[in-house]
Amino acid sequence: QLVESGGGSFQAGGSLRVSCQASKYTGSGECMAWFRAAPGRQREGVAAVITDSGKSVYADSVKGRFAISQDGTKRTLYLQMNNLQPEDSAMYYCARSDYVASRCGLDRGAYRYWGQGTQVTVS
Repeated sequence: QLVESGGGSFQAGGSLRVSCQASKYTGSGECMAWFRAAPGRQREGVAAVITDSGKSVYADSVKGRFAISQDGTKRTLYLQMNNLQPEDSAMYYCARSDYVASRCGLDRGAYRYWGQGTQVTVS
């Protein structure tokens, strides 16, 4: 089970960290990722990380502004979002793969488990 939190309404240029609490340890090399879906748009990958190595990948639209990370217990996934822009407004979802990977991508089909999302609105 994945439960996101930390969303809300924010000013452009500000910062925000959203969290995803996992019900089990997630540090065995599977992929974990953040996706987002704005109204009328398809869900898109934002950032992904391999849970044992910490190697990450980002969408071009957020490179240099967003950072994905896990806490030391490997049960919480974070997405630090800086220099927020109105186009970052979306429902943000946490996802986990059900396999161990050598590299992680941003294809939603690669992720089996999903949270319910947390809404981020930037104005």
